Amino acid sequence: MHVHSLNTGRVQALLIDGRSHASGIRKAPREGRVTVASLGLDGDEQGDLSVHGGLSKAIYAYPQEHYAFWQTVRAQAGVAGWSEALAPGALGENLTLQGLLEKDVWVGDVLRFADCELAVSEPRQPCFKFNAVMGFKQAARLMSQSGWCGFYLGVLKPGSLQAGEAFELLPGPREVNIAELFQAMMRRG
Repeated sequence: MHVHSLNTGRVQALLIDGRSHASGIRKAPREGRVTVASLGLDGDEQGDLSVHGGLSKAIYAYPQEHYAFWQTVRAQAGVAGWSEALAPGALGENLTLQGLLEKDVWVGDVLRFADCELAVSEPRQPCFKFNAVMGFKQAARLMSQSGWCGFYLGVLKPGSLQAGEAFELLPGPREVNIAELFQAMMRRG
């Protein structure tokens, strides 16, 4: 398991149906080591702190393994070419991870890196801004149906991270995994 890409973004205007919304969903890959503080990665911002950011949602992680799915459905929707690759961070994630899927992650698990530790807190819930950055109105619904939501992390031990870095998964209490919790949240919503 390793960090495929480490991504950050500043709050900027996101135009949706003629209205401007403040959003930090557009992330771009970073080179070198990036500082990890209690509220997230250096150089990263969130536009709506009522649903993103804070101590328990300081960092958002998404499996790189799901990128082929999103690339295909974007091509099917006619918003991207079949061979047009999605750049890391395209789903708004800070950490594009390889080797760790939602079904294998439990609330309370810890991702231990060489210089920091991050605790799994909850799944991401898709919103209208996700539709906008993916380029089609059914993106949030597809995330809800597939269960490929990624997950938020709180910072247990600040430090630094970089792309390519390996990590170890330390099991937490193993009461509910991210995939199960996401399904329950989507049924309620």
